[in-house]
Amino acid sequence: MNHAAYGDQPPHGNQPPYGNQPPPPPSAPPGFGPPPSQYGYAPTPPHPAPATAGPEFMAVDRHNSIVVDASGVAFEVNGYDAEFPWPEVRSVHYKASPSGKALMMAVIHLDGQMYECVVDARPRERLGEWFGQLAAVLGYYRPMG
Repeated sequence: MNHAAYGDQPPHGNQPPYGNQPPPPPSAPPGFGPPPSQYGYAPTPPHPAPATAGPEFMAVDRHNSIVVDASGVAFEVNGYDAEFPWPEVRSVHYKASPSGKALMMAVIHLDGQMYECVVDARPRERLGEWFGQLAAVLGYYRPMG
């Protein structure tokens, strides 16, 4: 009886055992691809879901701006930007400046730090309009109670 030794060529020569099939695709190198199922892998969507549309507030002067929208509060002060997503905001406060010519807004971060922005209201009547808009927009995103 002629038995092939371990490691000898298969009886079909250099052909794969199941005919002329292409070789299987190479597997990903270690560390690439999804983790094993015991890790509870869930693929990430290709693009994050857009924030739900809602009311917006914007106050702008020559140097500064305040934006309140679905993503949170954003300040621009003399060319420097600061963004505060809603999950990081403890509270938002606003008032008129002592002269009554500007909107003063403060964001209190979860860590207790306070950030301020002041936007001039010209004409002065705009400040009253801003207060009405701010109350509605902040009430939508940060309802009291």
